Amino acid sequence: MGFLLSKSMDANLKKQQEFMLHNARLQMERQILMQNQMRERQMAMQIAWSREFLKYFGTFFSVSSLGLTVGAIKKRKPGLLGPIVPLGFVFAYQLDMAYGTFIHRMREEAASIMASESDRLDLPLGTPTFESIEKARRAKNTLATFLEK
Repeated sequence: MGFLLSKSMDANLKKQQEFMLHNARLQMERQILMQNQMRERQMAMQIAWSREFLKYFGTFFSVSSLGLTVGAIKKRKPGLLGPIVPLGFVFAYQLDMAYGTFIHRMREEAASIMASESDRLDLPLGTPTFESIEKARRAKNTLATFLEK
């Protein structure tokens, strides 16, 4: 009788373990999808910000370039055209960020770094572990209780 009960309990335990593993996988998949959606939204906001900034900076660059060119011609001072060069570089950079291939080049460079220079990505003191986090939490709690006294 005990053998049959034990066999039944083992079967139930195995089913429960499989169910828990399935739930853990589902939860992880959902978490990965959620994190990816958040990353995509943040990137979209960054691109939108770049495009909005480009509108304002483009207007500033156009008015400044026109004013400096007119001033250089009227006063016969070619030195007034000097600020157009660095402003042009900033404008080109912003234009590339907003509408160009900047994001694609950054992604390719990041992939290259991850593939061939992964040692640069190592965290100081290594990847956090449960033990290191708990140690820090306990130290913080000890400090908080010490300060309260």
